[in-house]
Amino acid sequence: MEPTLHCAKPAFGCEADEKDRVLAEEVEAGELRRGDIVFFETPPEANFRCGAGGTFVKRVIGLPGERIELRSESGLSYVYVNGKKLDEPYIAKNRRDSRSPETFKVPKGQYYLLGDNRSQSGDSREWGSVPAANIHHRAVAVERSSGRVEFR
Repeated sequence: MEPTLHCAKPAFGCEADEKDRVLAEEVEAGELRRGDIVFFETPPEANFRCGAGGTFVKRVIGLPGERIELRSESGLSYVYVNGKKLDEPYIAKNRRDSRSPETFKVPKGQYYLLGDNRSQSGDSREWGSVPAANIHHRAVAVERSSGRVEFR
């Protein structure tokens, strides 16, 4: 989730010298909204496809029943939800990937979750949607040495 959430160097992919402290609250599936940053247990397919599993942190992009499209524009991948381009101010151009176009229908009771560093994120693009029962917390704030950032 770099650069939204910082882990600490020297770990792979970490860019900050100090890790963030994330404040989270328990969340029920019906309370989730697009854009929420959530903590969840990966589906089994994550370990098979990406070689990693366990508790991950990603952003809610697709809600149950929605059609998610990844469209290529000038060589970069952008998200469309039910045909409308998703405004994602949290993703810098150099963090986008160059995936081929694809479409995904989010099943009832599941969510489509993506990382903010799309060029390096293992997420629903690889392993599909995540059952609501796997999502257990939502980030509400992050504390870092430069101050506190509120998500709500």
